[in-house]
Amino acid sequence: MGLVRNLLNKISNKRSFDIQGSSYFTYGHFLNDDNILKSSDTYNLMKLISDQIAMTDFIVEDRYTGKPVNDWRSQKALRALNNPNDYLTGFEFKKLLTNVYLLRGDVFPFYDDQKNQLHILEGTQYELTAAGTECFSYSGSIIPNYMIRHIKNIGLNHLNGVGLLELAKETLEGVMNAESALTEKYKKGGLIAFLLKLDAHLTPTNTTQNKTVKAILNQLEEIPTSNKTKLIPLGKGYDIKALESPVDDEKILKYLNVYKKDLGKYFGLDIDLLDKLEQKDMEQAMMKLFNSCLKPIFKNFEEHLSILLFGKNSNLKVKFKHNLLDYVGMKQKTDIAYNLVRTSIATPDDSREMIGFERLGTEESSKLYISKDLIGLDKLEKVTESALEGGDNSEEGAKNLSN
Repeated sequence: MGLVRNLLNKISNKRSFDIQGSSYFTYGHFLNDDNILKSSDTYNLMKLISDQIAMTDFIVEDRYTGKPVNDWRSQKALRALNNPNDYLTGFEFKKLLTNVYLLRGDVFPFYDDQKNQLHILEGTQYELTAAGTECFSYSGSIIPNYMIRHIKNIGLNHLNGVGLLELAKETLEGVMNAESALTEKYKKGGLIAFLLKLDAHLTPTNTTQNKTVKAILNQLEEIPTSNKTKLIPLGKGYDIKALESPVDDEKILKYLNVYKKDLGKYFGLDIDLLDKLEQKDMEQAMMKLFNSCLKPIFKNFEEHLSILLFGKNSNLKVKFKHNLLDYVGMKQKTDIAYNLVRTSIATPDDSREMIGFERLGTEESSKLYISKDLIGLDKLEKVTESALEGGDNSEEGAKNLSN
């Protein structure tokens, strides 16, 4: 700890310190504490959410105008976000940030300004002072506030977030135990067991008895691995009875069918509703996922990462660029592109890019067009008069629009 504290003492003069190998950072796994990812449904739900967030792109906007910014500060921030460090890609960073946030309820991104690197710290201690300032430390060493953010899945406490490990502990344990019971049963061949009954007392010194019991056990042990029918002759006083499995498959499956779906509600997802929407309309299902689950996470991450990278008083803002058109099919996307062009919202090149084609880059493809059958209300009277007088409706409409 001596080296770490010496570096921290110099922090006022140097906006960086080496966290590699120090007590501030660990390469240990974040999510193995309770083997939470061994629950298939929990893993599936987390993957659904974190993958959607990890697939987004970062951009930097002006906080007040909403327009993209491309100065040296935004370029530096984007380099850190897209290549956070030597061991995580931008995709992995966003996915890890989301997974820890969902499970723990608290996640601590750390920014080294001099090296322009982002890390996610494990084991950070924090408290709120009487002055309302949050202090971060590890083993008594202070982490400067401008280098770290505490992202909270806020509940009823202003300092601590709440994650799945806390919110769904009982439900999760029940689901994991039920899954484990079924898995273990069939790993062991369905827990087939037999009870050998003897009229006589079992004694270790009875050689004949021991040999008979051993011979019967050998015959039974060969049954699962043999394709032949086994006939085990038993003498007087011997009886074999099959034991029923203590694991009731039907009851456990009913339990899982009910409580597995409950796990989604802790993530803000109604799995039953989402499944029904997916069968009917994938776009509706993904929009439901976006509005009820992803959008609040985007907002929270954007606010904290903006402060971490630019400070509290900056006009720059980190933004997740999320393309909602990724959720629609090609036919629907083509219809949208067509309507955007004919209503003068997008150019032909914009629409080509939206449906996956390269931009033509010609003068015609970069112009805005409008359909002749689209007439402004202020032009409607003139067009109607023209039609009544016997003029060509579409030509007159076009002339009126041009005037």
